[in-house]
Amino acid sequence: MNFIYDLIIIGAGPGGYRAAEYAAKQGLKVVIFEGAEVGGTCLNVGCIPTKTYVHSSSFDEARERMATVVPQLRAGVEGILSNPNITLIREKASFATTPLLKEGLGKVPVIIATGSVSKLIPVPGIDSPNVVDSTGLLNLDTLPKRLCIIGAGVIGMEFASVFNRFGAEVTVIEFLKECLPALDSDIAKRLRKQMEKEGITFNMQCGVKQIADGEVFFENKKGQTESVKADVILVATGRKPRTEGLNLETAGITLAPNGTIPVDEDFKVSTLRGDLEGSIYAIGDVNGKQMLAHAAEMQGIHVVNRILGKQDDIHFEVMPAAIFTNPEAACVGPSEDQLKEAGVSFECHKSFYRANGKALAMNETEGMVKLCTEPDEGRILSAHIFGAHAADLVQEVTAYITLGATLRQLRETVHIHPTLSEVLIGVN
Repeated sequence: MNFIYDLIIIGAGPGGYRAAEYAAKQGLKVVIFEGAEVGGTCLNVGCIPTKTYVHSSSFDEARERMATVVPQLRAGVEGILSNPNITLIREKASFATTPLLKEGLGKVPVIIATGSVSKLIPVPGIDSPNVVDSTGLLNLDTLPKRLCIIGAGVIGMEFASVFNRFGAEVTVIEFLKECLPALDSDIAKRLRKQMEKEGITFNMQCGVKQIADGEVFFENKKGQTESVKADVILVATGRKPRTEGLNLETAGITLAPNGTIPVDEDFKVSTLRGDLEGSIYAIGDVNGKQMLAHAAEMQGIHVVNRILGKQDDIHFEVMPAAIFTNPEAACVGPSEDQLKEAGVSFECHKSFYRANGKALAMNETEGMVKLCTEPDEGRILSAHIFGAHAADLVQEVTAYITLGATLRQLRETVHIHPTLSEVLIGVN
């Protein structure tokens, strides 16, 4: 076979299609495999549908808008992949059986970008008909009267906020002491308390033991058994890499104990057949480093740069994230707790939305900013925020952290008045 491609990509989610787009613009001829819809989990059953729900006033409106927004964005990805330098093959790829992939091994680089799937907890009754994952919840035709959510991570908290607003009776069961463990504990607690005021019931430090006949049985922190009845039970206990059917062992790839594909700092697969060393990469959720759509995109761009011998200034240690509850929460960099555990010297600076003119005018006074810096108001280390447009505010701080800026430089940057961003320069 006369091999005409310069790069093979497996998976057309955010990591895969962005890598294909970027590589094609650099003049590489790319073949990309996708066995399902292009756009991956994020576009089809994840970030985009969920945000459509977040910004809809009712369940019916959300269903209607999702049916319009998702196909529109999917068509946009189809357009990206129609580049003459990109060949989209609509089938699942396997290292053992896909002829084009087998022929290309060792000849051209391969990027694995297959994403992740929902991870279910191993308890009796988990296969009950009214138990769903996030995809199943988005496919509901009617609003459940009672929704029980197992897991208070990003997915669980976003759906709790949304379905509570739609009018469902929402109960959340979480094994850990606090929700959103990646978020600063002060911020997470304030957000949870605000959601409780909105009518959501939280059962923290509780372990689910069984699901039977629409009832979730769990052990509370005192060791007592409690239960909650629900019409629909959402299992939001995280995600795991999607590797089934790839036949990775054919290429000598060995998964880590947690199911991820081990990679180095340039996302090269660490365990390979000797003749393939350095030729296969894994990006996005499948490597488990940073399970975020935007992380997958930037990892893909970095890999293409490495393939082309180009340098870049992508700072993967500065990775912002957001939770689109009401109000929003977002963060970049380590929390105050994590800095303490690491023995890092730092100062903590806080401000509150209630002192911000725009927040008062918007009637969005519930919110808090926490910036951590080096001592003497030095280099900014992190920002953890909850409140209106928290994601936008964290994005601004992300730029400062990436550039190694200090709190003084942030304060001396002119901010438009009145804006929510002024809450950043109001920290003390």
